[in-house]
Amino acid sequence: MDIVIENLTKRYGVQKAIDNISFKVATGEIIGFLGPNGAGKTTTMKIITSYLAPDEGDVFIGGRSVMENPVETKRHIGYLPENNPLYFDMPVIDYLEFCARIQGIEKSRVVNRVAEMIKITGLNHEKHKKIGELSKGYRQRVGLAQAMIHDPQILILDEPTSGLDPNQIAEIRKLIRELGREKTVILSTHILPEVEATCDRIFIINKGKLVADGTPDTLRKQAQGTDIIRVKIEDGNPDTIFKALKELESVTMVDFADRQFNRFNVHCKSDRVKRDIFSLCVQNKWVLTEMTPFETKLEDIFRELTMN
Repeated sequence: MDIVIENLTKRYGVQKAIDNISFKVATGEIIGFLGPNGAGKTTTMKIITSYLAPDEGDVFIGGRSVMENPVETKRHIGYLPENNPLYFDMPVIDYLEFCARIQGIEKSRVVNRVAEMIKITGLNHEKHKKIGELSKGYRQRVGLAQAMIHDPQILILDEPTSGLDPNQIAEIRKLIRELGREKTVILSTHILPEVEATCDRIFIINKGKLVADGTPDTLRKQAQGTDIIRVKIEDGNPDTIFKALKELESVTMVDFADRQFNRFNVHCKSDRVKRDIFSLCVQNKWVLTEMTPFETKLEDIFRELTMN
């Protein structure tokens, strides 16, 4: 089930939390929603789930407006909020049975569905404990289980791995990838490597505006403008090598990566650049000991788009 956001705006007083943003998420996509604190991520998620109403614009879930059909669209959404609201005095299994019932699951299916969620989220050893007795990581798992209990077609996950240890993060990441084969998933996180490992596309929001939309590779290319190759060339004077590299037709710019060890970052505009560099080294009897693509880190792209 797809999600279409059209010209969404939300104000708190005179401040715009989100400012006329539009995007589409296709069925089966896993979207990473990034932005600094206060950028508008949580507000957008709350509007998608009908928790908040926008001041302008609309959200369409499978073609249905959340403004006109809030009850119907909510049935298709599982939501894990940023501040995971749980009943600490309830045992895990009782809480999940309660969630199943209020989500309208048939009474005959409740026990099996709860058991399935407990298995998927790794809560088997904790299922009889009160939620207040659990660690933050296990409470987060309970929140994930309640979001999925009614088998929704869309999952909205606000910081789903918050408080989890590295092993638990890897397990939840795997679970989200598996869910993404048949569900539409939007997740926000501050763990950027997690986004690259989990998500098909990335949205970056800053000061209420959508400033980037694309795959990690697409965003890198947009940030760089050109491809960059890091090379190390030995047996030559660094200034002489620097000048020779700049004169290659396939090269747009050269930077010293490490002058002492003759390492250079070569910005290129043609696929011929590797062949040209190799030929240059042969002609000058230089030894080429390194030639590797240089990737702009997602952290650098994030900072570039959100620091102003």
